[in-house]
Amino acid sequence: MAAAVAAGGEAAAAAAKKRAASRSWILFDAAGEERELDADKYAIMHRVDINARDLRILDPLLSYPSTILGRERAIVLNLEHIKAIVTSEEVLLRDPSDEDVIPVVEELRRRLAPSIAAQHNGKDNLSGQQDVEAAEEDESPFEFRALEVTLEAICSFLDARTTELETDAYPALDELTSKISSRNLDRVRKLKSGMTRLTARVQKVRDELEQLLDDDDDMADLYLSRKLAGASSPVSGSGGPNWFPASPTIGSKISRASRASAATIHGNENDVEELEMLLEAYFMQIDGTLNKLTTLREYIDDTEDYINIQLDNHRNQLIQLELFLSSGTVCLSLYSLVAGVFGMNIPYTWNDGHGYVFKWVVIVSGLFCAFMFVTIVAYARHKGLVGS
Repeated sequence: MAAAVAAGGEAAAAAAKKRAASRSWILFDAAGEERELDADKYAIMHRVDINARDLRILDPLLSYPSTILGRERAIVLNLEHIKAIVTSEEVLLRDPSDEDVIPVVEELRRRLAPSIAAQHNGKDNLSGQQDVEAAEEDESPFEFRALEVTLEAICSFLDARTTELETDAYPALDELTSKISSRNLDRVRKLKSGMTRLTARVQKVRDELEQLLDDDDDMADLYLSRKLAGASSPVSGSGGPNWFPASPTIGSKISRASRASAATIHGNENDVEELEMLLEAYFMQIDGTLNKLTTLREYIDDTEDYINIQLDNHRNQLIQLELFLSSGTVCLSLYSLVAGVFGMNIPYTWNDGHGYVFKWVVIVSGLFCAFMFVTIVAYARHKGLVGS
């Protein structure tokens, strides 16, 4: 009873810890700021302008498949342990203290910092600012750089898990091939279960990327800077309010996005080549990881077939042994029949004065039983029932 209460308390504590972690976010923005947020879902929904069902996908207490959703003003990312919301100015990453998320945080800090530093250095003088703006026009939008970091992180994470699985699986399979034992079978069973789960996870990420690549409209929804530029440009004629929080770089960001997507406003809004190349690169990487798992599964299947062949061979050997033993038993039973007939305690006249016949009865009965056993074995080999 006490153990059950303790287990229940530990489960409740773990759930409370997970709920507390679900409120923890880290924010990176284009202004170079990085800070942690302890906000509830309503504050997050208001900040990035998404609805509740989109935010529910990022709930760590719920299990949702890997998803990349493009919304009007945000990209919702649910890639295994990476749960993030990307806008044209900010990246909100959930549960930054998780050991699997920490490398993503460090990579975001490293990859987003150079452009931020360039923006700050460009403010010193007009010519420097023009150089920075010219360089920034050539680089990808903020949301694409953030998306690239998350895709690279999840692809690297899954590839590392696959490499670890291969490192453990191949020696275990070779050991099982050389020696079939309960320990080796149980070890391979656990590795196969882990491979099945990992394959399903990799397949979900691959399917999501493939679905995006197959739909140009879905990819166009991920161009947040383009949509922001279209909404803020006089060409669009839109007078809607700005939904972004105040930021010292919003004006320059809008101006840069407007210049970079001027062709978009004039009818090139379906051009998704840049994003398609980005997704295609990581689709090939995750597809390579899936191919590794497929090769490992085929190796496991081949090993299982080999083990089954070995077991069938041992089973056939046991059947042959059983055939030999059964044949020998039949022959000995005939020998015992002769002994039983002559050993019956029944008076008869020809039993007297014929003691010399005993040895001939024993010899002839033994030879007959041996001849019968050899005949049975020769017939079984002639019919292919036993090996030669």
